[in-house]
Amino acid sequence: MVERDQDHDCTGYGPDQVCVRVAGVAELPTRLGRFRIVAFWNNRDAKEHIAMVHGDVVGASEVHTRLHSECLTGDVMASLRCDCRDQLLEGLRKIQEAERGILLYLRQEGRGIGLINKVRAYALQDHGMDTVDANLALGFRDDERDYAVAAHMLLSLGVQSVKLITNNPEKMKQLELYGVKVAGRIPHVIPPHEHNSFYLQTKAKRSGHYIDPSGFTHLSEQSDPVMVEGMTEGTTAPATPEAGPDGKRKTG
Repeated sequence: MVERDQDHDCTGYGPDQVCVRVAGVAELPTRLGRFRIVAFWNNRDAKEHIAMVHGDVVGASEVHTRLHSECLTGDVMASLRCDCRDQLLEGLRKIQEAERGILLYLRQEGRGIGLINKVRAYALQDHGMDTVDANLALGFRDDERDYAVAAHMLLSLGVQSVKLITNNPEKMKQLELYGVKVAGRIPHVIPPHEHNSFYLQTKAKRSGHYIDPSGFTHLSEQSDPVMVEGMTEGTTAPATPEAGPDGKRKTG
């Protein structure tokens, strides 16, 4: 693939005409199993995106695939404000359990607003704003991420179709828009706790994610039940802290 892509230059995907090429491939043993790590160059910015590949995905259909956006505070610093690290590890586990799979690690910190602005958004959340309002107050959209890079990465790996490990309908929509066939969705619900329950509620209520962390009604477009470890079919997740009148989380 590295040799194949040395001189690769295409018209690109999306409004920014994003083009990627495979820059390096190596074996990567991890605590969750063995993967091949594939590094990608892209013509959009200086960020280096990677794919964690399990099994033979070239020419394969319905490949279990997770798009994971970089989260330094969660993935590295083990922040409890989000569920990113748990999503990353659980995504890798699900991929290892399948015959084949891919996790794309995308350098889109803070839903695409960058690390500094993410910390600024945290400060606004400390004073009662949710994640959506904090991003809007800083002059950004709710979610600034674009998945053109991800689409081209998957097509470069020769994948025919994917079963996306996600709760985010926007990921499915964008991949289809950029020419990747999405054959299905695998729910990716992480049990909430007191520090991130309000964050997860905001994802569901305001960003349209297919999650139900506190027992409120599922979104109408949700076609399959959300199951959390320990639940039996037909039940709902236990209630978790809700926002008070001032917009802040109740933790007591």
